[in-house]
Amino acid sequence: MKKKYLIKIFFKLLVICVLLSLLSCGSTREMNVQVYETSANGSSLKQITNFSNNSSSILITLNPEEQYQTITGFGGAFTESSAFLVTKLSESNRKKIMNAYFGEDGANYSLTRTHINSCDFSLKHYAYDLVDGDKNLDHFSIDEDKKNNLIPMILEAKAISKEGFKIIASPWTSPPWMKDNKNWVGGKLLHEYYDTWALYFSKYIDAYKKEGIDIWGITVENEPHGNGNNWESMLYSPQEMTNFVQNNLGPTLKKEGKSDIKILGYDQNRAGIKEWVNEMYKEEKSSNYYSGTAIHWYESTYEVFPEDLQYAHKKAPHKYLIQTEACVDSEVPHWQDDAWYWKKEATDWGWDWASEKEKYLHPKYAPVNRYAVDIIGCLNNWVDGWVDWNMVLDTKGGPNWFKNWCVAPVIVDTDKDEVYLTPLYYVMSHFSKFMRPGALKIGCKIDNKEVLATAVKNPDGSIVLVVFNPTEKKQNLEIKLTNQTKIISINASALQTVVIR
Repeated sequence: MKKKYLIKIFFKLLVICVLLSLLSCGSTREMNVQVYETSANGSSLKQITNFSNNSSSILITLNPEEQYQTITGFGGAFTESSAFLVTKLSESNRKKIMNAYFGEDGANYSLTRTHINSCDFSLKHYAYDLVDGDKNLDHFSIDEDKKNNLIPMILEAKAISKEGFKIIASPWTSPPWMKDNKNWVGGKLLHEYYDTWALYFSKYIDAYKKEGIDIWGITVENEPHGNGNNWESMLYSPQEMTNFVQNNLGPTLKKEGKSDIKILGYDQNRAGIKEWVNEMYKEEKSSNYYSGTAIHWYESTYEVFPEDLQYAHKKAPHKYLIQTEACVDSEVPHWQDDAWYWKKEATDWGWDWASEKEKYLHPKYAPVNRYAVDIIGCLNNWVDGWVDWNMVLDTKGGPNWFKNWCVAPVIVDTDKDEVYLTPLYYVMSHFSKFMRPGALKIGCKIDNKEVLATAVKNPDGSIVLVVFNPTEKKQNLEIKLTNQTKIISINASALQTVVIR
């Protein structure tokens, strides 16, 4: 009798457990989040734990099953100008900058860029072989990059970075003796030196490897359309670049045992990308050696060019699409003035120089807005990597042999041994610190046209949502993820990273 009674109790408890389980499956639970915010009111990647709440919220729906591109990384560029400046600072401030960029507690950059030979952000013109007619490159040497501290800066970054970072190397020009105009600026590579120039890339990769630096990828040419005959450049048409890659650069790297080096084509503004990918990926023969496409943002201060990015992705859906350069150009940095970076006061090159029909692409803009809008827009349109320009510049926006002043996320005053981490540094950190290489871009829908959002799922399973609120009022956000929900708030003029574990 006692046994039957116990069996009945057991089955009753079992039914209750099943019912409770079914009820819990249909209910939502509050998700566990960590929230970090940078805002015009003074927050700089500050962790937020208290949120306002009212009946009106912007709905953000996350769908990890809806998957897009794999993230390659985020970061900035090692330039001679940046390397020169960090040597002029005290050891403590130099370490502060390097840890800010490459430490786990800092931005933790994972994708970087540097220049082959000199660029506009060098102190002078230089190349690794200036001996006219040296087809075998017997006089090739990267000693200049040791003396100008470029290689030491990269090695210091490597020593700090626990996970490591990828490096893309880009030439602004070949040595002048290889070109039809014998000049640092403009001109085209002479056909008789196509094989020599291809060998130059290989020797560069070997020389850097000997110094303990692995080059992950190369772009064939920085800005092949040229730059108005201002600083180092070399011109290619889409056909000329593809022919060089197909017949010279690709085969040379393969022959030299460097088939793993990623070759990225184009490397200029997005608005011109269609004609380039049409040529690069026209057929298997033309696309064989290309690993992907590199792009810049200088065509406009506000337009992301989503149609062009979508077009490029569809042309080569399994290849990289990486933003390799961006900066606030034609501006002298504002020192210790966070408010300026949030106001629509900056102008770019096109403010003065764009044609009348293209002036609308170059209005006054807020630097923080431009970075946040562009990175989110790129991620939402298949871009898998986003690289800023100079990591460090001085209070004049240099040094730069051409006096082509720009803004960097970190500004230094070497005379006073002072360092200023601008709001742009924190914007970059919102992505680079939390969205790690190998992450998958996932579905992210937001029911608001003014507030922007994007999301990824990291290799460790965490989901990272970045939200930008450019409006002048605080917004409430309702985040939904399967059967989890969370209501938080974001301040006016703020960028927020939400980590969901």
